[in-house]
Amino acid sequence: MNPHSDIGLGIDAGGTQTRWALAARDGAILAEGTVAGLSALQMSKLEGRASVHATFTALARDVLAHARPSRVRAGLTGFGGDGAQLQGWLAELLGVPPDAIAMCNDIDIAYRACFLPGEGYLVYAGTGSIGAFIDADGSFHRAGGRGVVLDDGGGGFWIAREALRHIWRREDEAPGSWEDSPMARAVFEHVGGSDWAHSRQFIYGQERGEVGKLALAVAASAGKDPAADAILLEAGRELGRLAKALIARFGPRPVALSGRAADLHPAIAASMRSILPSGTIVTQSAMRAHHAAARLAAHDGATT
Repeated sequence: MNPHSDIGLGIDAGGTQTRWALAARDGAILAEGTVAGLSALQMSKLEGRASVHATFTALARDVLAHARPSRVRAGLTGFGGDGAQLQGWLAELLGVPPDAIAMCNDIDIAYRACFLPGEGYLVYAGTGSIGAFIDADGSFHRAGGRGVVLDDGGGGFWIAREALRHIWRREDEAPGSWEDSPMARAVFEHVGGSDWAHSRQFIYGQERGEVGKLALAVAASAGKDPAADAILLEAGRELGRLAKALIARFGPRPVALSGRAADLHPAIAASMRSILPSGTIVTQSAMRAHHAAARLAAHDGATT
């Protein structure tokens, strides 16, 4: 199978899911799909590297069932610039030269799916969270996005952690109180049981993307449990803080809110808007970063 000179492959790899798309030179999306989530941070451990390679293998199999692209744009969560091993794996699995693969942080791709450089601010809430601005010169500026251990307020992992923290603090004060909490019941159903061993294994033994999925149980409890409502409102304020930081540094611009955690419940976006400066234009974007990456790759192929 020879590479198709007019087809680009875009990859958007997040902690929960990795999305891919093939695009023609005219921007038309030819095929797309999903495989397991991954993070560039997994490359620091042997088992993590094996998991990433397995995910790349599944992705390449699915992509090559449609076409072999000539260029690839891959945005990976946790990517810090050292992509030689990742690039080499993708090149081998897809049968393309390593220099045909461009790698960057997943937020770079996500921003360009929403704005041209200099146009606005992206607040992205997936497993983690970040505020991003690419200026007219192409320089990337961030607020937050420093990982779930340190912060990532308002993201799916943060929502999950806040829920478990609230539940277990209540259990410290009044053992068995979880039975009267719709949120606690939903959370314990998700983690597999109401004893501490299940929660401990879940929060400390799972990949961060899997932990982030617990936010779905919190959102499903909204309107039934005041604790869930409070966590979602605080998530919105945390995301608003990221936008406010960028506005303070670079001046008023439109804000796009995106990511699966941002879509969990309308209260998150409403709470975010409530703390932004008056007149700030906020849109909730359903951007498809893997489509944007595929079109960029196809454009790269057309200009080389």
